[in-house]
Amino acid sequence: MTAGHTIPHRVMHTVNVFTAALAIVLAPAIPHGVSAQATTTRPPAARPPVTAPAKVGEDTLTSKFEVAGIPVILRQVTANNVVAANLYLLGGVRQLTPDNEGIETLMLEATEYGTRKYPKNLLRQKMARLGSAVAVSPGIDWTTIGLRATTTGFDSTWVIMADRLMAPLLLQADVALVKEQLLEAIKGRTDSPDALLDHLADSVTYAGSPYALDPVGTERSLTKMTAADLKKYQAEQIVTSRMMLVVVGNVSRTRVEKLVRETLGRLPKGTYAWTAPSDLPSAPYAPAIVKRVLPTNYLQGSFRGPRANTREYAALRLACAVLSGRLFTEARARQNLTYSINAPFVERAQSMGGLYVTTTAPDAVLNIMQKEISALKDGTISDDGLERLVQQFIVTYFLDNETNADQANLLARAELYQGDYKRASRFVDELREVTAKDIQRAAGRYMSDIRWAYVGDPSKVSLALLNRF
Repeated sequence: MTAGHTIPHRVMHTVNVFTAALAIVLAPAIPHGVSAQATTTRPPAARPPVTAPAKVGEDTLTSKFEVAGIPVILRQVTANNVVAANLYLLGGVRQLTPDNEGIETLMLEATEYGTRKYPKNLLRQKMARLGSAVAVSPGIDWTTIGLRATTTGFDSTWVIMADRLMAPLLLQADVALVKEQLLEAIKGRTDSPDALLDHLADSVTYAGSPYALDPVGTERSLTKMTAADLKKYQAEQIVTSRMMLVVVGNVSRTRVEKLVRETLGRLPKGTYAWTAPSDLPSAPYAPAIVKRVLPTNYLQGSFRGPRANTREYAALRLACAVLSGRLFTEARARQNLTYSINAPFVERAQSMGGLYVTTTAPDAVLNIMQKEISALKDGTISDDGLERLVQQFIVTYFLDNETNADQANLLARAELYQGDYKRASRFVDELREVTAKDIQRAAGRYMSDIRWAYVGDPSKVSLALLNRF
């Protein structure tokens, strides 16, 4: 399962790192919670203190320009000698059909096995000498191919990455090997309860939408793909109109412009035009339940949130953080019903929120979830509690997004989902503008019509209870 295809509780939510601490921070503002003194579970180890600015001013480090029709966002960071360059191939699964799911992922992964200029052994030798890395990350709205290099090795690494896109060999033997690896990963989903849960969640969350397609592919779609199919796809789809580049590191605009112009800038333009994803359609739904004999049961629900360019986006983000803290306090700290529980928030053009738990007592936890959601809809936290929540959230969020690569993704999401990369620097201000009433309204409007996926003992979970959300 790729990050970003559903509500991957392990990587995409922004509140799990400080859930335990959050439960304690909010206790004075949540009468039905547990006080810090009564909580026996220790919060995660403290990280080095980070002081967020009281007000985020203009982002003077970042600029946007165009090279040969490719939008480029450059953030010049001098604090380290690492350069992250993420090239976003826009469209994601909206470029695919049920017959070619996974073709972009397969094609890009197969380019690692050589290009016309850099045959496989030479390519690997050069990458090893540089100490650089190029990675492919498929997603539902775009596929990222990104490099990580030192400042001195950036140019050489860029040329190799660009050649993988422009002139891949895509030999049949190499394609067959990569295809086998992807098929094994797909088959292995059933071996991991969390991976299977994510896959089931997709089936209920994205029913009737292009997002029901898998960017990694299916056994049916991948099995029939040939090297000729990949070469045709590369010729038609690797075009500059599908590209956006974000570079974060100690490199100059002149240097980036030269590299892009002499490589990717020579590709065909194509006719693609990015549009923000439309709202998900309403489709018939039934909980997805798979029986497994396991020590615990896995439960995941998802609900649709507001669009990224609305005020409610930040409000629901904080509402999910509040809910995570309350669920942790009640289900883990007080009643010891779970080891892992949270309410993730997924950053997308139309956001997603959710609920996740592993537990031996699903119905008991579901009752707690319903109670806490109702409490969030019916009441408000205090101004003092909200201030502490926002401050803790800001610190943790920036800690989770402090690498150059993470900053590149922040800028890309702001540009594509919110229409302007500068919205990334407005993050702190937008959070601090949220009121307790805003959180209450967001919970009331969006924390409903929750779609569930379940892996475990079906006799332990009540369908009637799942359908009550």
